[in-house]
Amino acid sequence: MNAQMTHKSKTTIMALCGLFAAVMTVCSWISIPLGFTPVPVNLATLGVFLTGALLGPKYGTLSMAVYTLAGAVGLPVFSEFRGGLSVLAGPTGGYIVGYIAAAFISGIIVAAAVKTEKTPVVSITMYVAAMILGLLACYALGTAWFMFTTHTPLGAAMVTCVIPFLPGDALKIAAGTILARRLKKYI
Repeated sequence: MNAQMTHKSKTTIMALCGLFAAVMTVCSWISIPLGFTPVPVNLATLGVFLTGALLGPKYGTLSMAVYTLAGAVGLPVFSEFRGGLSVLAGPTGGYIVGYIAAAFISGIIVAAAVKTEKTPVVSITMYVAAMILGLLACYALGTAWFMFTTHTPLGAAMVTCVIPFLPGDALKIAAGTILARRLKKYI
C-alpha cells in the first residue's frame, strides 16, 4: 500500500479513486481528432500519470479500472464523449486498457521514489522514469490491439499511433512530474 495512503480512511481513499476517475474523464474529453489515425490527441495520459503518481499502484490501478468500467457500461467517459464496449473493442481500446497498466507501473516506481527520495534530481528522475515506463506499457498494449483489430503491420502502426504522439507525451510527462511532485503532499 502507498505509504501516504495508509493514514487515509477507506471513504477518503474511495473518494480519491472516484475523483481521479473523473479527472481522467475530463482529460479524455479534452481531445483533438487527427485525420490520419483513429487515436486522438488528448490529455488522458497526463491523467494516468497523475493518478498513478498520486494514488500509488493499488489505488491508481483501481481508479483507472473504475474509469474503464464506467466507459464499458456506456457512460461517455472516453474521448469525444464516447462510451460502451464497442469503444474498448475498437482500434483504440487497447490504449484505454493500457491506462490501467500505466497507472500501476507509474505508481510502483513513484512509490519507490518517495521512499528513497535523496535529492530533488533523483526524485525528478524517478518520476520521469515512472511515467515513461507507464507510457511504454500503454503504447505496447494499445498498439498491439490496434494492430490486431485493424490488421496493420507494426511499422505502419508505429507511424499511425505512436510516433506522432511522442512530442505531446514528452510535454505531458514534464507536466505530470511537476504537478505530481507538488500535489503529492496534499494527497
